[in-house]
Amino acid sequence: MHRSNVRQILEELKSGTLSVDEAYDRLRHLPFTDLEFAKVDNHRAIRKGFPEVIFCQGKTVEQIKDIAKTVLENADALMATRANEEVFAAIKSIEPGAIYHPQAGVVCVDKRDKQEKIGLMAVISAGTADIPVAEEAAITAEMLNSKVERIYDVGVAGLHRLLSAYERIASARVIVVVAGMDGVLPSVVGGLVSCPVIAVPTSIGYGAHFSGLAPLLTMLNSCASGVAVVNIDNGFGAGYIAALINQLGNY
Repeated sequence: MHRSNVRQILEELKSGTLSVDEAYDRLRHLPFTDLEFAKVDNHRAIRKGFPEVIFCQGKTVEQIKDIAKTVLENADALMATRANEEVFAAIKSIEPGAIYHPQAGVVCVDKRDKQEKIGLMAVISAGTADIPVAEEAAITAEMLNSKVERIYDVGVAGLHRLLSAYERIASARVIVVVAGMDGVLPSVVGGLVSCPVIAVPTSIGYGAHFSGLAPLLTMLNSCASGVAVVNIDNGFGAGYIAALINQLGNY
């Protein structure tokens, strides 16, 4: 349950418009809401600063819709990842302000008061084919109130493209680097900057690429200091971690 909802219950109790039994009935759902197929964490926004994010893969559209409705009853923002047009339509039917980012496969709802984005983080993709994962990272970070600079298609096959963006890259507090194929780009970027680099291997590549395993191993074996690695195609995870690091610069 969102802080504002708890405050509202207390105010209604004080004013007498809500009975003790009614307040108890509403407060008993404070930790989570049990939908049988899912236990929606209503405390996530209080603990983490952002509500539970819906991972749509493997869920039915009706399940996603019910989870989204529950999240929005207790929070003022929502993210659903690995979503498609059908999922978007379902969420939009309960929240007309929902926005779909088709390239990233992300549905967002944001009813919070608008605030200026903080800090600066960069999201870099090696190739155009890596952009969907990069966009998942960028949109995640933006939903967590980070200012994001996108620098796409600057892989090592044409290193001058990366170097031409050096000033933009070097000014970032944290960088997400998304690459498939040989997965070398995070090491190159890591050797150029002093900030943390979060490497994201993608499942883009030819046969010996092994659906992302080859770049994953390359990134794990990086000789550049300050490079950390998330799982294959995990743009959400990289964007979330990067946003947390970016926020540290404001304390």
